[in-house]
Amino acid sequence: MSRMTQVREVTLMNLRSIPDRLAASLVIVIGIAGVVGVLVALLSMSAGLGQTLGSTGEPDQVVISRGGSQGEISSGISIAGMTLIKQDPAIARGADGLPLASGELVAITEVPRPGQDSGANVSLRGLEPVGFELRPKYKLLEGRRFRLGVQELMVGAGAARQFQGLEVGRVLRFRGSDWTIVGHFESGGAYDSELWTDRETAQSAFARTGVSTVLARLRSVDGLEAMEKRLTTDPQLDVDVRLQDAYFAGQSGNLTATIGGLAGFVAFIMGIGAVFGALNTMYSAVSARTQEIGTLRALGFGALPVVTSVMAEALLLSLLGGLLGAAVAYLAFNGYAVSTLGGGFTQVAFQFAVTPGLVLTGLVIALLIGFLGGLAPALRAARLPVTAALRGG
Repeated sequence: MSRMTQVREVTLMNLRSIPDRLAASLVIVIGIAGVVGVLVALLSMSAGLGQTLGSTGEPDQVVISRGGSQGEISSGISIAGMTLIKQDPAIARGADGLPLASGELVAITEVPRPGQDSGANVSLRGLEPVGFELRPKYKLLEGRRFRLGVQELMVGAGAARQFQGLEVGRVLRFRGSDWTIVGHFESGGAYDSELWTDRETAQSAFARTGVSTVLARLRSVDGLEAMEKRLTTDPQLDVDVRLQDAYFAGQSGNLTATIGGLAGFVAFIMGIGAVFGALNTMYSAVSARTQEIGTLRALGFGALPVVTSVMAEALLLSLLGGLLGAAVAYLAFNGYAVSTLGGGFTQVAFQFAVTPGLVLTGLVIALLIGFLGGLAPALRAARLPVTAALRGG
């Protein structure tokens, strides 16, 4: 009998005997399922947040903010500076000949949380009418747009889902005034977590004379470098110029890195426990098969078929555990809507995203645990003296 035939036959015989050791085998499956489930769930939070912020921007648009600012909340540009920025030749013009650029004010307001006494910080964005055109994913879901010069609000779909009292027709009170909600919108990404109103109305209510940022569409992305050089070297300005998609993707960097680090730490700790569980189970399996292994060796079967059969069992059980954990994470968390504190100390609504890449990562971790847990018992089985194995010792 060839060596490959020996490997195949011994491995199949070993796998068929797994139901006889069902209880012990479930220790590996459930332990690894727990590791993979927790890892994928945590990473799906990071992936969902990254997708939300990463999908906010357009590749042909730029965000101009105050130099060195870390977000729109901490940025500030004067009206004179905004006017100067809009005159840059790299900015596209609309059908009316006016620049496709919107000076926008971002402030923090508070809205009620469902079932809680305390509220949540939410971004209120004051934008110009051209700001709607600069958001091609914008779609009015209910109601209408706000009117200029009137204290009216539009609510993003994400904010409407996560917080209470944001239905069309409801009135919010902040800054000593009543603000009427007149519409719900969807615009993709982080904008769906915001409240929108007229920029000049927001400036008046929050006693601001300038804007936070300027959002502008480029005639061509090739003109970005020249535009950045003109604006950043202009002595009348102190600004940073960044592509919109890169700007918002950067907002999630620290948080996603923190979540990834936490997921890795938790998975490492749980993985150690799963490895020891696999070791114990596979050593028990080898002990139960000692006479069987001795008989195979006496019949001329080599060490390789024995090692392969034990490793195959460990890897199969680990794969089953990984699939179970990934399935539970997908069913429980994929699409689950939550909100978290973003870079501007305001809430960002997003959904968990269990992606194929995360599932693959979980399965790789599961197989690694199975490999580490099965290797030592497999080598022990291969090294058992034939005579001792036949005696069952």
